[in-house]
Amino acid sequence: MAYEHGSSARRLPAWLRRPIAHGGEYVAVEGLLEELHLSTVCREAKCPNRGECYASGTATFLIAGDVCTRGCTFCAVESRSPLPLDKGEPARVAEAVARMGLRHAVITMVTRDDLDDGAAAHVVATIEAVRAASPATAVEVLVSDFAGEERAIDAVVDARPDVFNHNVETVPRLYPSVRPGADYGRSLGVLARAHSRASDMPVKSGMMLGLGETHDEVVDVMRDLREAGCDLLTLGQYLRPSARHLPVAAFVEPDEFTALAREARRLGFAGVASAPFVRSSYHAAELAEM
Repeated sequence: MAYEHGSSARRLPAWLRRPIAHGGEYVAVEGLLEELHLSTVCREAKCPNRGECYASGTATFLIAGDVCTRGCTFCAVESRSPLPLDKGEPARVAEAVARMGLRHAVITMVTRDDLDDGAAAHVVATIEAVRAASPATAVEVLVSDFAGEERAIDAVVDARPDVFNHNVETVPRLYPSVRPGADYGRSLGVLARAHSRASDMPVKSGMMLGLGETHDEVVDVMRDLREAGCDLLTLGQYLRPSARHLPVAAFVEPDEFTALAREARRLGFAGVASAPFVRSSYHAAELAEM
């Protein structure tokens, strides 16, 4: 059986149980982020890998604020009217990257539909600040759809991140319930635009499984992603962050993740990370180097 269906209130299956790591560099990373007043998607999105990543001395920076103008039903990031952009944030992210000694920095963002450019210039400023402070660090960005605004997409691509990531998150049939305010075709268009503007830059996307999709629907999305020029793919299990969020429709068994990874490689993805605890930025450096 590839999918174990049922309520997310049930006990997690054995493959989704593991100890929470808090050793290593955890306290140092937490302290640095607090000192520099920086947000991470690890904390704001209640990522199950937060302990492991902080303990290993890394984190995924969340910029343009810590609240989102959209209300995706899977996401723990708060949705309400955001504050103005913090113009000092790019420099503080760059300082954190330098002090942490990161060889691969992942920078993601909240969606900012309140801004004409969707905060694209803020993303560019952050890329430039990190590059100035840590020239040897690879920079990966995980961006919003910028409401499909091509000038915003182009601005970020022209800043030449080492990896350009935008997640489709789920299959098109589930968009109304999972990603209200988003559009599957628009997300594919973001990826295609990035690839067409910089064909030598790796383009990446990811999906959560267990929201009610079928195997065939996932494979269809993977085909669409390849046609859009996507090179790198992440597949992971959706876990409900709170009782207010969309319930888990199914717990996907590890063998299904393995089968989907095999199919993704057959379709031509250069790098694939497919396992229950995989998230967009989980072991991002290793995936980018595949």
